[in-house]
Amino acid sequence: MRNAGYDAWVSSFQQRALAKGISQSTLSSAFRGAGYLPGVVSRDRNQTEFTRTLEDYLSIAASDERVSKGRAAYARHRATLSSLESTYGVDAEIIAAIWGLESYYGERRGDVSVISATSTLAYDGRRGSFFEKQLIAALEILQNGDIPAARMTGSWAGAMGHTQFIPTSYQAFAVDFTGDGRRDIWSEDPSDALASTAAYLQRNGWTRGLRWGAESGAGAPSGRTLQPQEGGPTFVVTSNFDVIKRYNNSDSYAIGVGHLADRIAGGGPLRGKFPPDANGLTKDDRISLQEKLTAAGFDTGGADGVIGPKSQEAISAYQSRIGVPATGTPSPELLRSLG
Repeated sequence: MRNAGYDAWVSSFQQRALAKGISQSTLSSAFRGAGYLPGVVSRDRNQTEFTRTLEDYLSIAASDERVSKGRAAYARHRATLSSLESTYGVDAEIIAAIWGLESYYGERRGDVSVISATSTLAYDGRRGSFFEKQLIAALEILQNGDIPAARMTGSWAGAMGHTQFIPTSYQAFAVDFTGDGRRDIWSEDPSDALASTAAYLQRNGWTRGLRWGAESGAGAPSGRTLQPQEGGPTFVVTSNFDVIKRYNNSDSYAIGVGHLADRIAGGGPLRGKFPPDANGLTKDDRISLQEKLTAAGFDTGGADGVIGPKSQEAISAYQSRIGVPATGTPSPELLRSLG
């Protein structure tokens, strides 16, 4: 999309980039197909402060589908993952789990131009200086020859490849594991991306042979106790849990990675139960609600126990049909009304 303010900003930025050693030919090729992305700005400004409960987060992070796909992906890439574990000391299942959470094992790597995304956010985002730094790093990656501009794609915020590295993290940690002279985290072959993730964790302090943690109980490693959700399961976590948080500074994310890794390795679901939610429903209740709504012709998009936008729309539509206020809020009464 043409935007005069953006175009002026790019012109000014290119002078700063030249001063930082970016060549004119790199700039020309990088910006040839780039442009202002209003949708990126909208997403940046409308990021919700809503945070999922740990129960909901794990329902998504370690869903049956993500576990089964993870086991299949692990089997396909067993030789590479085992080699990475030997080389970097990071558990193969942990590497696979990060891959699963970041891009669904490569299925959702993002198709937004990194140059367009980072330049848009540098010009018109909430963290202009941060994204200008990412843009400079992206241009340096192009100049280094790791990837042509047309293939440098990622998320709306510029995270790239199978394991969603931002450009500065790519510069610091990306690895050419295949030995072809390029650190290609975008390739259909995930080897370089998985190696880069292993290198990231190793260089951030991963301890070889130490588990991330476990649900509290017999067999859990020594560590500190953590209960992220009141009334829910407790965990014992180690220093490697904190290393996972260097990838994404969230207890839920690190537990999600660790638990998904355990499931990929053949482990079972958590033993501990979560309490009913604020609406008085357990996860089994929410799954039953979704199944019954879908059977009644109100599509919830699946029955995972997570009441997201599609489930809320289905609830509202059902409430309208039965003549009660269309709040989109689930309740035990609503569940009972479905029979």
